[in-house]
Amino acid sequence: MAATKTVIPQLAWHQVRPAAVVLVSGPEDYLAERAIRSLRDLLRAEDPSIEISDIEADQYAPGELLTLASPSLFNEPRLIRVVNVEKCNDEFILEAVDYLEHPADDTYLVLRHAGGSRGKRLLDAIRAGTGGGIEIVCAELKNDVEKSDFAAAEFEAAGRRVTGSAIRALVMAFSDDLAELAAACAQLLADEVDEITEATVEKYYSGRVETNAFKVADAAIAGRQGEALVLLRHALASGADPVPIVAAFAAKLRTMAKVAGTTSPAGQVAQKFGLAPWQVDRARRDLQGWTDDGLGRAIEALADTDAQIKGLGRDPVFALERMIGVIASPAPSTGQLRPKQRTPPPK
Repeated sequence: MAATKTVIPQLAWHQVRPAAVVLVSGPEDYLAERAIRSLRDLLRAEDPSIEISDIEADQYAPGELLTLASPSLFNEPRLIRVVNVEKCNDEFILEAVDYLEHPADDTYLVLRHAGGSRGKRLLDAIRAGTGGGIEIVCAELKNDVEKSDFAAAEFEAAGRRVTGSAIRALVMAFSDDLAELAAACAQLLADEVDEITEATVEKYYSGRVETNAFKVADAAIAGRQGEALVLLRHALASGADPVPIVAAFAAKLRTMAKVAGTTSPAGQVAQKFGLAPWQVDRARRDLQGWTDDGLGRAIEALADTDAQIKGLGRDPVFALERMIGVIASPAPSTGQLRPKQRTPPPK
């Protein structure tokens, strides 16, 4: 069956605007919440008397939507927020599709659908233009480029200057949780410095597990075994879990493997692999002195350590230390990891 052609406007989360029907789609819950909250604030600014109601589509009771959309005694505008549309029951689908044919005056219906095929009939009707709606697309931010763009936009919207290194440090520290990344941006915006730099980020988040993990990885990959072990013990003493530490090594080595052997400009390589140009430049610096065999052994050691800390072994700390030894120093029994000892790459 052919997909229904979308004829309504499809906007980004920060472009939300009032419409009779607003479909907020996509898996990124944080962006969806921001969009819905922004719409609420816009409508309240226009008319503080607006009535706000909430519906859970998976627990919908027949007649609920019609009741909430009915004019009140004083004809205040109404905002009806519906969540869990991706889990909606049959009664909701039937009544919501009927509602689209004749949306209530001065009523804004917001439908949050996180993904999946449930409710397809309703989604197709909205996207075909029934009800005069718009769609706010909240796609997942999958890579560091998209997360960096998000963070940069937060500072730009506030009219604040921020350095590229500060953005990179933030994304490294909060790459796993977009809500935490946004909260970190908000906290930094409260600082009265003229320009937010990497030092500003360090001031607030120097103990962040992911940041410590990347410092451990940087030292090991640069061949500084002693420093890497000291940083590892500091991270573990600060409450770091071995899993994100291994994840930091994986992110670095994975990028190095992608970039290894490439000679095209950083921008072209970045576009090909879904990276930022600075990640390509950094990976190329990290690769100085590495051989293909050495990189392969490092990745094998990483995979073994990942299995060890996730239940196969009894001592995660020992596994981490052994991995750092493989990555940061020559291994005479299996051939050298690097052809020669090298100096740390420039920062």
